[in-house]
Amino acid sequence: MSDLFSIDNLSTRMKKSISSLKDELAGLRTGRASLSLLEPIMVDAYGSKMPLNQVATVSVPESRMLSVQVWDHSMSAAVEKAIRESGLGLNPVSEGAVIRVPIPELNEERRKELSKVAHTYAEASRVAVRHIRRDGMDQLKKLEKDGDIGQDESRSLSDNVQKKTDNAVSEIDDMLVKKEQDIMQV
Repeated sequence: MSDLFSIDNLSTRMKKSISSLKDELAGLRTGRASLSLLEPIMVDAYGSKMPLNQVATVSVPESRMLSVQVWDHSMSAAVEKAIRESGLGLNPVSEGAVIRVPIPELNEERRKELSKVAHTYAEASRVAVRHIRRDGMDQLKKLEKDGDIGQDESRSLSDNVQKKTDNAVSEIDDMLVKKEQDIMQV
């Protein structure tokens, strides 16, 4: 009767939460240039907000430099403005259709700030995973109460849900440790 309860559904939701954390952490700046750094930036283009990668090509010509090749020359100013106002502490330099974005050295204070932001992202992801676990446990309790599954099956499925949760939280912690090392690396 386990077609009333899907552990795969919970597992998929947990993976989405982890994937979301991965995207957020990728947007956090380390000391090196990275294509993912500019991914979250939205540009005011043609009367609506568009992701930067839909109006330009981003490349990494050097370890401390990003190059943004704008496809439509009239969009250069909007792209430059979006990068400058992104809150990433970047100061783009426009050279016509190409915008150079130097990646400044991170000072100790900024590194600690970014580390705190990474912790906040990770905690939000852990909370999301725990909410998913709670949803699953509540669903199991209801199924058991309604007599749709037995106590043994409910316990077995509950243990499985807990294992999935522990694995997801462990993966989140590993990602955080790796990102912190990247941020703190001089």
